[in-house]
Amino acid sequence: MSVQWQYHVIKGISKIICQLPYPVIKVFGRKFGFILKKLLKKQRNRGIFHIMRGLGCDEKQARFIIDNMFRNLGQSVLEILYTPNLNQKNILDYVSIDHPERIDAALNEKKGVIILTGHIGNWEWLGAASSLLGYPVTVIVKKQPNDQVTRFLNETREMMGIKVFVRGGNEMICAARALKQEKILGFLADQDGGFYGIPQMFLGKMASTPIGPAIFAEKFHSPILPIFAIHDEFHNNRIVVGEAIYYEDTGDFDHDVACLTRKMAMLTETFIKEHPTEWLWFQHRWSTSPEEMMELNEK
Repeated sequence: MSVQWQYHVIKGISKIICQLPYPVIKVFGRKFGFILKKLLKKQRNRGIFHIMRGLGCDEKQARFIIDNMFRNLGQSVLEILYTPNLNQKNILDYVSIDHPERIDAALNEKKGVIILTGHIGNWEWLGAASSLLGYPVTVIVKKQPNDQVTRFLNETREMMGIKVFVRGGNEMICAARALKQEKILGFLADQDGGFYGIPQMFLGKMASTPIGPAIFAEKFHSPILPIFAIHDEFHNNRIVVGEAIYYEDTGDFDHDVACLTRKMAMLTETFIKEHPTEWLWFQHRWSTSPEEMMELNEK
């Protein structure tokens, strides 16, 4: 039985959302987050456990953080549905950006730019804003469990001018071509890196960290920019651009890739600790087992 009706339902809801004033989106979105918290009880409990372990806080503090995380998530969900209203003329009415000159300086090196980011704040609007502001953005994305959600998201991304490479095909070849063409390549690098990742302590537990950004930085000598999206105290979207970091070649490839990967993991961890209500605490960041970590260390 076809499930394409799900895509059309999502599109229909998006059209309704787009008729509302943005201040209403923020209010309704944060209330929707309360509903998500009730519906996703399993994820909420997992997030509380991760917060207590990662931040070393008690359960009361962890519940406060996870409740506000769901409010931010609810707002982000409605904002994503509101994305068709964004364009080059109005994007700065919805998103502010700190230190855009750092992006310009990185692009001026003419080696492409690797964006280090994660599931923090409204990461979809991070890409949309960057593209609408004139930056040549390409992203490698993971398929959602629901293909119709993936279809809607990729359609929206492309509407914003983003070039999308979906994992599972020739995305690495396409990504390499993007850097050769001096474009921006975005990585959501806060996911489990699997068996081939680099072992690194991350928020209180050993984790496998993806090596993709470091591999590309070595091959193309591209600068890496940490860029994260957050909601400020007024629940407005803000993009924070960090200072560029680089691959340091000592002649030991494995060591150098591991060092850069661990540095990126620590930068991400620090940002999460500074903005704990923005990160998706319930995601499966630590899927690779400690035994696999030991095998990685031995290698």
